[in-house]
Amino acid sequence: MAFFNIALAPGDGIGPEVFEEALKVLHSIERLYSHEFSLKEVLVGGASIDETGVALTDEVLDTASTSNAVLFGAVGGPKWDDPSASVRPEQAILGLRKGLGLFANLRPVRVNPIMFEDSALKREVLEGTDLVVVRELTGGVYFGRPQKRWTNSRGRQAVDTVRYSEKEFERILRVGFELARSRRKKVTSVDKANILETSRLWREIATEISEDYPDVEVEHLLVDACAMHLIRRPADFDVIVTENLFGDILTDEASMLAGSMGMLPSASLGRRRKNGTGLGLYEPIHGTAPDIVGQGLANPLAMILSVALMLRYSLGLEKEAEAIEVAVEKVIADGYRTADIAGGVQSKVISTSQMGTLVDEKIELSQKE
Repeated sequence: MAFFNIALAPGDGIGPEVFEEALKVLHSIERLYSHEFSLKEVLVGGASIDETGVALTDEVLDTASTSNAVLFGAVGGPKWDDPSASVRPEQAILGLRKGLGLFANLRPVRVNPIMFEDSALKREVLEGTDLVVVRELTGGVYFGRPQKRWTNSRGRQAVDTVRYSEKEFERILRVGFELARSRRKKVTSVDKANILETSRLWREIATEISEDYPDVEVEHLLVDACAMHLIRRPADFDVIVTENLFGDILTDEASMLAGSMGMLPSASLGRRRKNGTGLGLYEPIHGTAPDIVGQGLANPLAMILSVALMLRYSLGLEKEAEAIEVAVEKVIADGYRTADIAGGVQSKVISTSQMGTLVDEKIELSQKE
């Protein structure tokens, strides 16, 4: 029996809804594989602002830092969407990433062949797509200073600063190259080196680091070209590694390859132990979707698959992670879809809770076979 502390941060909007389905699966894994998960729920985002006045309290950060992993839903919504507000829900996720030292965000994108007919893209474009985007997470324009607004005689002004150090670039690039070694041995380094000084530094460092990985093919792409090729030839990519803002945008685009943002999990990782485990934060890439809250329309699969990533990267439970992923595959193979991925004529459209229950049942059945 293994014991683990897990911090739960459902957040806002559909966050609590998809979280409920993920917990069904987590509890089954705990029981079926004889583990013990100590779960502590914490307030983040808008829910925390309403209760405490801030998006992330020191107490919550302390809880997260002493846990084996953090499971995170989504934050934000119209209630707190005031551009002039000094306190915003998104400060919770940014604060956790920075405070926990989680500098590498992994977002796997694999297109299930069963869902080719559900996609807006042609089958021949999607076939063979299996890539991972590695996004730098604690630097760049999200954290650069100065970052402010002001008004003068010329009207309203604003500034954001993109700042990076050699160390920040090197560590995220090495994550990408190391990951590529365990996959198809190809790295696509993405920048905007024709315009940005930070991108020219990125490309210089990427070229230097590539010499340490002679077994890995490397290509350099401008971010706009990468955005185009993700739609034209997604199967050509293996590992894409890039800075914070570019990674945020490209992964939302890449989610459409898989059918919906409701299909993509993510893992935010920091320093790892020799066995590959370590503290991480796991979340679906989608937002709070305030327009469908409480309607049973949210897709919980990205949240459930985030649990699988947590088991793999923070808890070292590979067999358990695979059990979840296989269960999701089987449910999709049976034709079940939430509304966001229901495109084929054979789709059986079901609710959020029904999808979570079906995945959970597949896990249960796999242990009896």
